[in-house]
Amino acid sequence: MAKAAKKERSMALYEHIVKLKTPEECSRFFEDLCAITELYAIEQRFDVAKMLHEGMVYTAILSNTGASSATVSRVNRVLNYGTGALGELIERVASEQGNSPSEDEPTKPE
Repeated sequence: MAKAAKKERSMALYEHIVKLKTPEECSRFFEDLCAITELYAIEQRFDVAKMLHEGMVYTAILSNTGASSATVSRVNRVLNYGTGALGELIERVASEQGNSPSEDEPTKPE
């Protein structure tokens, strides 16, 4: 049997996400859209990404988030070799909040 053609990604979800106005509205939207386990996994990966971006070491991240070492490694790989969008957004929000790391502080683990 022939394999089905790969479906093109729909931008509708992303177009709607950018229309959300508050963190509370965003939270409710994702609670309606995702299973709680999916939401937990996304939130955990984001927490890991922020900690890696801040220069925290794996062991501290593991104990603070409960994530597996495989998850931490996967997120680290995304920060280093992904599209760059995740790190850019973390940096933008940190900058807006006045929490941007100084040039002397590492932003990624060595």
